[in-house]
Amino acid sequence: MASTSPAPTSCPPPPGSRGIDEILAEVRTRLRRLECEQAHLAHREGAVLVDIRPAAQRAAHGTVPGSLIVERNVLEWRFDPRNSARLPFVVDYDLTVVVLCHEGYTSSLAAAALQDLGLRHATDVVGGFVAWRNAGLPVLGPTPAHHLPSVVSPVTAGSVSQR
Repeated sequence: MASTSPAPTSCPPPPGSRGIDEILAEVRTRLRRLECEQAHLAHREGAVLVDIRPAAQRAAHGTVPGSLIVERNVLEWRFDPRNSARLPFVVDYDLTVVVLCHEGYTSSLAAAALQDLGLRHATDVVGGFVAWRNAGLPVLGPTPAHHLPSVVSPVTAGSVSQR
C-alpha cells in the first residue's frame, strides 16, 4: 500500500479520529481482495463487476466490458436490498459484488461499505482499473470526445485531490 506523508496541520486531530491510511488498512482486513485475473474470472462466472469511477475517468481511460457503472456517490443506495432505490436485481445479501475504481483505494472503502450493508461477498480489485488494463484484460476505450483534465490519485496527490 502506498503511504502518504503526514500533511502539516494547524491543530491536532480530534481524540478518537483516525487517518485515512488507518481506515483503509482496517477495512482491507475484512476484504478478500481479488487480483485482476481473479476478478475477471469471478465476473465471467456471474459476479457483478461494479465500476465506481467518475465519468471523466471512464472517458479518459476506458471501461471494462460488461461492468456495471454505478458512481461512488450512489453505490450504497443501489446495492442495499432493503432500499427502494436499489437496482432491480439486488434482492438478497448473497450477491457477489466486485468493486473497481481507478487504482484500488476507493474501491476498498466502497466494498467495506457494501459489507456493512450486509453484502458479505463484496470485495474489490487490487490495483483497480490501472492494474486491470496493465494485465492485458479486456478494456473498451478510452473514447474522450475532447480534452479532459487529468484526475489525481487521492493517495499520491498530497493535500490536493481532484475527486
